[in-house]
Amino acid sequence: MAPGTLAADAPIAAWVDSLQAAGRYTFTHRDLRQLAGRSAVAVDAALRRLKKKGRIQVPRRGFFVIVPVEYRAAGCPPATWFVADLMRFLGQPYYVGILSAAALHGAAHQQPMAFQVVTDQPTRSANAGRVRIEFHMSRVLKRTPVVEMPTDTGTIRVASPEATAFDLVRYPAAAGYWSNVATVLGELAERMRPEVLVRCAAHQASPDVQRFGYLLEDIDRQDLADRLATRLTGQRVRPVLLASRHKPGRAKPDPTWRVVPNVKVKVDQ
Repeated sequence: MAPGTLAADAPIAAWVDSLQAAGRYTFTHRDLRQLAGRSAVAVDAALRRLKKKGRIQVPRRGFFVIVPVEYRAAGCPPATWFVADLMRFLGQPYYVGILSAAALHGAAHQQPMAFQVVTDQPTRSANAGRVRIEFHMSRVLKRTPVVEMPTDTGTIRVASPEATAFDLVRYPAAAGYWSNVATVLGELAERMRPEVLVRCAAHQASPDVQRFGYLLEDIDRQDLADRLATRLTGQRVRPVLLASRHKPGRAKPDPTWRVVPNVKVKVDQ
């Protein structure tokens, strides 16, 4: 039986097995509607049985993830196996970002509790077994440099090291706050290309560039900070708080980036 087809007397479980045998780990309600000889009631009953057995997970209504036996204890295979299919199902552009992207680039100081994805509109989190996918919105998503990374089931879009660095600064809460942001930036800096950093900075808000430059100097990457400073050339740079949700305190803006260091940043070694 070819994957995607089903004999009239074969259970839906057999169809799911055929998909997995062909290396496919997701399917949708639309796929199921194309199967001949199955009523909606029978399909829903079969799906409930498969979910109860831990054979499938449902991170979004109408979208199903097949769980191979080696991931039965975790309840779901890794998000990298199905996030591209999920975003295609949702009809939204995306890239893997923030700490999840940093980890994929080898800067894995702190693994995020959730798999972090950036898209272009507010999107509620998705859960499947122990896997949680957390979405963050960006207005410059289409101008963000990404790389295609291979996975066990295909490829996924991941923010470039330079774009990942800006996301760490833009979403500090999701990145573990400023000490962790600086720590991960220190690990990620080795993978940043100055020319790509400058191009990426052209689409960033000035306060994010200021905070990023300030942190680059704090982690002793003056070489990258100097290149980033060209983004602010000729601009009237206003003072910004490093941590915008904290009180200003008595600290004064640093002379180069005009960042007020109103929280202490401690880089883990």
